[in-house]
This record gives sequence, C-alpha cells and structure tokens, in this order.
Amino acid sequence: MAHMLFHFRLPWSGFEHAHVILGGESHVALAEGLQNALWSAGGAPHQHRTDSLSAAFRNLDAATEADLTKRYEALCAHYRMSPTRNNRGVAHENGSIESAHGHLKAAIRDALLMRGTPDFLDLTGYRAFIDEIVGRRNAARAKRIAAERAYLQPLPATRTTDFEEVIVTVSSTGGFTLRKVFYTVPSRLIGHRLRVRLHDDRLEVFMGGTHLLTLPRGRAHSDGRHDQVVNYRHVIHALRKKPMALLNLVYRDKLFPRPAYRRAFEALSAHPTAREDGLQDHRRPFSPCP
Repeated sequence: MAHMLFHFRLPWSGFEHAHVILGGESHVALAEGLQNALWSAGGAPHQHRTDSLSAAFRNLDAATEADLTKRYEALCAHYRMSPTRNNRGVAHENGSIESAHGHLKAAIRDALLMRGTPDFLDLTGYRAFIDEIVGRRNAARAKRIAAERAYLQPLPATRTTDFEEVIVTVSSTGGFTLRKVFYTVPSRLIGHRLRVRLHDDRLEVFMGGTHLLTLPRGRAHSDGRHDQVVNYRHVIHALRKKPMALLNLVYRDKLFPRPAYRRAFEALSAHPTAREDGLQDHRRPFSPCP
C-alpha cells in the first residue's frame, strides 16, 4: 500500500513521532499527525516548523490555498504554537529533521528485514509496528526527553478538528460519491442526507448527531479514474433480485469477501450453461439447509 510518514521531532531531545499517512500531504493528514505527536510528547513546543508544504498546495486555486493556510494557522493557535515554514530550496533549514528522517527510514527497513516480510494484516498492525520502532528510539533518549518535556507548553483540554466535513446524499444505487470514490451504505439510507467526516484513512458517517458507520477511505486512481469502496452486505439484497446484474457490475470484483468467492464465480461463469442455470436456480424457491 502506497503511503507516507508524518515525522515529528523535537531537535534538542530527539523525541520523535511517526504517523502513517495514506493520501499524501494534506491539511487533514498534517492535523492528525501533528496532534498525535503533541499528545504523545505530553506538551507543545512554542514554535512548529514544517517544510514548504508545496505538495499539499499543488494545483490549488488562490482561495483554497488561503483557506488551507488559515486552517494551519488555526491548528497551531489551538496549541499556542507559532507556525513557520522552511523556505523552498534552502536545504540547511531542514537539517534538524532530514537526517533523523533518513535514520528512521533505515531503522524501518532493517526491522522489516528482521521481520522477514513487509506484509501486514491491516493498517492497525502496520501502525503498531511503526510505533514500536519509534518507541525504542525514544526510550534510548528518555533522560533528554524528560528534561525537554518540562519546557513544553501544557496541552489544551481537547484536540481540535483533524477532518473535513462534507454533506452527501445517498443515491438510489445505495451509496454516494465523494472525491471520485463511490461508497456503498446500507440500503435503508437511500435518499437520506448524511454528514461525513473525512479523515486521512477513514470516513465517519453521521445522520444528525448519530454516528452510523465507519468506512475505509478510498482514493481515485492516479490517472483520474474513479474507484469504489464496496461492502457486499450493503448491496447483496438488491443483487438477489437481479442475479445477472453481477456479470457486468462495475465494482463486481470488490464485492467478493475473499478471493475464493471470485474464483468460484469465474469457474461458474466459464460453464457454457452458467447464465441459464443461474436464472433457473433463481426461480426455484429458497429452502434453508438442514
């Protein structure tokens, strides 16, 4: 899975925090990663410096860029930090983080080699793996970190916003499209307006003040093609009424819970009488297994 790391570091003590980012540089990723780092450190420095954020601002119009700048300034103000940025092309201004970032990436590569495989069951497991590596590095600097923590500003009572909020309407197809990605939801929500909190790795879906469900965040393909995030439980009832619709469904392959289901479907589809048998089976009355 393509990803980046938000890497936070206190230069004097060497305290660091790393957060896995799935969608590239964005305000949402910055807000989530920075706040996780500050709460892990137990305080906030008086100044926060980032790189030029050129990737986050690429291809944005002036109004959107100004809005993101205000949001970043508001984020820093919440923690009473002065926001600063490195000047683009001035390499020495990155010195306190670039070298440490290289060492962290080397430590991750070594840990993956020792582990024997780069594969993880899920994002949670991978994030725990990164946290363990960073935790060991911080443990080696425990005395300096404890000394520097005494000079950090106290944290506010609560975190501030680390998501974007969007209103969507569930279409008759049982889902909604957001940022070129189609998401399925339970069919009972068709026609309803939902409030969606867009995080870097997930969508939190609300109706009014009630949390309904959490969806993994999808992203459009690099060539601009749309993508889909599909839960077969959301659409299986409709497909039972139209069994042949599965053949040409745009997101068909994403419906299968496991690869075995896809292989079974391909084997059945390859049978010369699969279409006829499928229709005949659909007409038969359903009888549960004993």
